[in-house]
Amino acid sequence: MPKYAASSAAMSLPDGMDLAVTVDTLVCGVHFPTDTPPFDIGHKALAVNLSDLAAMGAKPDWAALSLTLPEMDRSWISEFHRGMEVLAERHGLRFLGDIGIGPLTITMQLYGQAPRGQALRRDGARSWDLIFVTGTLGDAGLALAERFSTRKSHLSMEHQAFVDRRLARPTPRVEEGMRLRGIATAAIDISDGITADLSHLANASGLGAVVEVERLPLSDALRELPDRALAWRLALSSGDDYELCFTAPPGRCATLMKAARRFSCPIARIGHMVEHPGVRILDRTGEVFSPGEGYQHFNVHVEASSPLTRKDAHHDRVEVTDSIRRDAIHRVSVSESFASPGS
Repeated sequence: MPKYAASSAAMSLPDGMDLAVTVDTLVCGVHFPTDTPPFDIGHKALAVNLSDLAAMGAKPDWAALSLTLPEMDRSWISEFHRGMEVLAERHGLRFLGDIGIGPLTITMQLYGQAPRGQALRRDGARSWDLIFVTGTLGDAGLALAERFSTRKSHLSMEHQAFVDRRLARPTPRVEEGMRLRGIATAAIDISDGITADLSHLANASGLGAVVEVERLPLSDALRELPDRALAWRLALSSGDDYELCFTAPPGRCATLMKAARRFSCPIARIGHMVEHPGVRILDRTGEVFSPGEGYQHFNVHVEASSPLTRKDAHHDRVEVTDSIRRDAIHRVSVSESFASPGS
């Protein structure tokens, strides 16, 4: 169990190191369902912050936690702490913390360090840099859709367990982020979906991006879906993947492939950066990809009325406001649209 040293501390950095800081607040019923087990809440609260440090290529050092509960439930607190324990020990985190009474809310701030001038940023991509992602995309979105849709996709038990775990207990790519220092020109973690988060990276770099839909890395669970267009839509638009999206120039590919041999997950090249603003998704013929209106068990999409997204018809891009992070998946609506397979 993480040990809280106190609720405040003084710290110093070794010479030649930069400080990396991230903070997030998770609210019950907004960022996780009310019936989420405390173990999973603890794991995810820490994992999403570690993912932010991973996108900076930073080594985690300290975590500061502020937890409020409707009542002082020691059993709940114990399970919550257990959920953080494995991740905390794996990354050598030291904890500060405080617990109070109030609506179930978790605020966590993480501090890490990176060699001076080597932290990964969002604004360093260059035109014709290649775009890569770690792991697979869309698994958490599929788990969420399966949970809230009245019409199921009949995943195998193995694949259902896999996507459920990907939603409840994401794996932050901390080691991968550190190994990308000096290779990647820009990086971001995928919390709101690759389309939205790649838009953040492209906008910060003053560029656009082209994504080849058939290069998107899909797990066996998504490949099991009868509608491949739906699988691609989940991979493009659903959030909570907490993989890394990063760019690198073609000349560093050999160095990247060598570094990737030590990654705990595969990487996939999905596209390249361009001068024209916006994110364009292309199919194998070079046409703009559209999922179509064929046979689908369910659709997962961000609500059209949500302030999180805005469709720009002129540039075919989705923009997610920078002031709101990591909320897209929690405002997901799951709707069902069915058509006869032969229609």
